[in-house]
Amino acid sequence: MEEKVELSSKPDEAAGGRDGEEGSAVEDEARRLKEELDAMGRELDEMKNLYLRSCAELENYRKRVEKEKASHLLYANERLVKELLPVIDNLDRALAHSESEIDPAKGLESLRNGLRLTVKELEKVLDRFGLKAVKAVGERFDPTIHEAISHEESADNEAGTVIKEFQKGYMLNDRLVRPAIVAVAKEPRGDDEDS
Repeated sequence: MEEKVELSSKPDEAAGGRDGEEGSAVEDEARRLKEELDAMGRELDEMKNLYLRSCAELENYRKRVEKEKASHLLYANERLVKELLPVIDNLDRALAHSESEIDPAKGLESLRNGLRLTVKELEKVLDRFGLKAVKAVGERFDPTIHEAISHEESADNEAGTVIKEFQKGYMLNDRLVRPAIVAVAKEPRGDDEDS
């Protein structure tokens, strides 16, 4: 007896439904992978947005710091200037007082005293900001803080000792602002060198 075998155009039916289960599993896997891909796409978009926001925040921070730095540099000496104002006021008072004196000798002495006090006040202000005078006269010549413009014979001082100061030198904290301009002692020449 011959059996008739019907061929089905549907693979599920031909395999007796076994391929239908596999096909469904493949579709489920494809759906899951698509959802995962979509989730990764959304996460990538979020990361891009976060990156762009971070870049913008960093640029804004950089601009703010630059602005603050420029402002700081512009007004960095404000405290020094405020402390110098009384010195300027005292100089103005000394000049006004010296011009109003009837006795010129008295006026000159008054001006000298006023100037001495003002210079002391100015030195105190500058000292508070770290400016110190370089020691010179009586010190051993040091080319890192002294600038010699002459050598003078001296029997009273050891050779290489600073004996005159023409202009004060100054250090700002640990940095030399200006060297002291000095004369340095040298050995005196003997009179018996002519022979």
